[in-house]
Amino acid sequence: MTEPLEIAGIDWRRVSPKYVVVDVIGYIIFAVIVLAPAAFVAWLINQTWAWAAVIALGVIFLLTIVLTPRRVRSIGYQLREDDLLFRRGIMFQRIVAVPFGRMQLVDINRGPIARALGLSELKFVTAAAASGVTIPGLAEQDAEELRDTLVALAESRRAGL
Repeated sequence: MTEPLEIAGIDWRRVSPKYVVVDVIGYIIFAVIVLAPAAFVAWLINQTWAWAAVIALGVIFLLTIVLTPRRVRSIGYQLREDDLLFRRGIMFQRIVAVPFGRMQLVDINRGPIARALGLSELKFVTAAAASGVTIPGLAEQDAEELRDTLVALAESRRAGL
């Protein structure tokens, strides 16, 4: 498994550092899709404010890409006795506790970039749609083991064992 983080007395498990590459490539592709047409429009109308908007968007994308490694390091999860804790975020932190007995679906997704790096995304859904959690950047074997563990725990909790 991955290396634990020590925060507030909880041994958080980190996602793979390779997930930084997946996120950065995704942001670069999105930046090109947004900035190329914006730059073309700015070139067509040749207005200072249009170029300022393109530059501002570029700076925002650049800052997002620069902060990606730190943001990925902030993603963690921990299996406890009755639930799974998941956290993410630097400035706006989110910590979710999902009881095993409430899990209805545990799904593994692998996009093309993540698959090339041997990574998976584990998604599990509960009856409350707002509490669905996705853990990105897990090694394929870790994702499959965690899925099997969560399914077994969820079934045993629902059965009252």
